[in-house]
Amino acid sequence: MTAEVWLAGAILVALTVYVLSAGADFGGGVWDLLATGPRARAQRDLIAHAIGPIWEANHVWLVLVVVLLFAGFPSGFAALCTALHVPLSLMLLGIVLRGSAFTFRSYGRVTNATQALWGRVFAVASLLTPVTLGASVGAIASGTVHARSDAVATSLFASWTAPFPVAIGLLSLALFAFLAAVYLTNETAEDALREDFRRRALVSGVALGGLAFTALALAGRGAPLLYRGLAQSPAALAFQATTGVCALGALAALWTRRYVLARALAVGQAALIVWGWGGSQFPFLIPPDLTLAEAAAPPRVLTFLLATLGAGAVVLAPSLVYLFRVFKAAPHPH
Repeated sequence: MTAEVWLAGAILVALTVYVLSAGADFGGGVWDLLATGPRARAQRDLIAHAIGPIWEANHVWLVLVVVLLFAGFPSGFAALCTALHVPLSLMLLGIVLRGSAFTFRSYGRVTNATQALWGRVFAVASLLTPVTLGASVGAIASGTVHARSDAVATSLFASWTAPFPVAIGLLSLALFAFLAAVYLTNETAEDALREDFRRRALVSGVALGGLAFTALALAGRGAPLLYRGLAQSPAALAFQATTGVCALGALAALWTRRYVLARALAVGQAALIVWGWGGSQFPFLIPPDLTLAEAAAPPRVLTFLLATLGAGAVVLAPSLVYLFRVFKAAPHPH
């Protein structure tokens, strides 16, 4: 494989890890907004306890995606940030507001009014960010984000407010909510709380399946390249079947209260969804105008980026493993 393909693969892996980590944090904000019943306060406390130690570290993957895209595919980065200026700005605003609200709610003045205010900001920002992220991905897949200077320009809103991008935005929201609920069943030993999030995981998992079928149906007209990549080859059908097995297996594991297995299958399902999108539009960075080879920086730059990425992974990977072992491992008996 060429250097630009390796670099694109690294970007896809970083985006996958961002979905699996920070995506679940955004999903936690959804359940924070929808916390109800006599255990509403306990539900919110569990979400805060699960997110608190590691939520800032999760954004390192988004930073990595942006840096590699900017340095490795500069023309593609320019085209994406120009055409998708509005949803990407809204996504950035959501990330900032969500983080600020989470901090102020945790460490600000402890009154009912301020707690409620920052809680609402945290929850609404957690809804905004997945939808705009998914809509941006849907706009790219639909082929309406043009990279050629002679292409017909679209408005700042038309490319990401069409039915298919909106469906992908809602699909992203459902995926993040599902991941968060599944993770939270593994974050508590209290049976009642675990049952609360088990029910939420089942509901959001069914909603995720429905939205996935809706998005695939809309892709026939809204994103033909993506549709051909996902539905019109034996390899794609096998890939779809594997994703479906993970999805149904996760729901079955939740139904039978096998929470660790449910988490593993949910992770596999989410990763396959991201990889399916990336693989279906290969070799394009921005279909149908710009391939990876056309958008790539000079070979010397790509080689330097890959070498730097490898050296950085030697530091980053052990640091993150240690972070999760400290804050996510089971408490020591002593």
